[in-house]
Amino acid sequence: MEELPPKIPTGMQPDPKDVSFDLALALSSVVSVRTEIPNDAFTAGSLGTVRRGHGVVIAEGGLILTIGYLIIEAASIWMLDANGRAIPGDVVGYDQETGFGLIRALGPAGLTLLPIGQSGDLSVGEKVIFAGNGGRTQALKSRVVSIREFAGYWEYLLDQAIFTSPPHPFWGGGALIGADGTLLGIGSLFVQDSATPSEPLDGNMVVPIDILEPIIKDLMTSGRSQKPKRPWLGMFSA
Repeated sequence: MEELPPKIPTGMQPDPKDVSFDLALALSSVVSVRTEIPNDAFTAGSLGTVRRGHGVVIAEGGLILTIGYLIIEAASIWMLDANGRAIPGDVVGYDQETGFGLIRALGPAGLTLLPIGQSGDLSVGEKVIFAGNGGRTQALKSRVVSIREFAGYWEYLLDQAIFTSPPHPFWGGGALIGADGTLLGIGSLFVQDSATPSEPLDGNMVVPIDILEPIIKDLMTSGRSQKPKRPWLGMFSA
């Protein structure tokens, strides 16, 4: 039996009375994602051969946005919707520069979608909800603690990464939901410097939704962005 993610403590879960949108409906747009990767895949050693996280339904026809490391080299994808239905999926596209991944659900129609918002309107200090699949028991009241550049050693750079705290315990592919009930980002990482690089504060790094729009058509038609590759130059030191 697979281990279930820990439930968010009741006092840290969002209250429907505190939001201006249908909280249950918004949370039902988040699906669980489970992928299996061949043992000889390039990323098997670093990311594992079984990966679990979340995805968010963003368009009719079962188009699901997730974080790309869950679906890189996936041989099979299975999801659970808010009603516990198991749904197979296919990879639509992956963008290394943003980290976004797209999945197409192949199962039942009628999945609830979450409207896409504008992450550029977010400000430090704003209250948000970090949601995984599972309704309120997997949803966390959180706050934006910084919006700044994030650079990863794996040739990854975001100009306006969103950092939230407290951290969600099962963050990969989770939905960052704003005060208006729209999708503002996709959960990517657990970090210990969410406020500033020099100030210890546990939190999550979230990929902002605004950087999806310029690439989504390319991802849906060719599986990857057609933008010129970002050049990289660097070194490791012992």
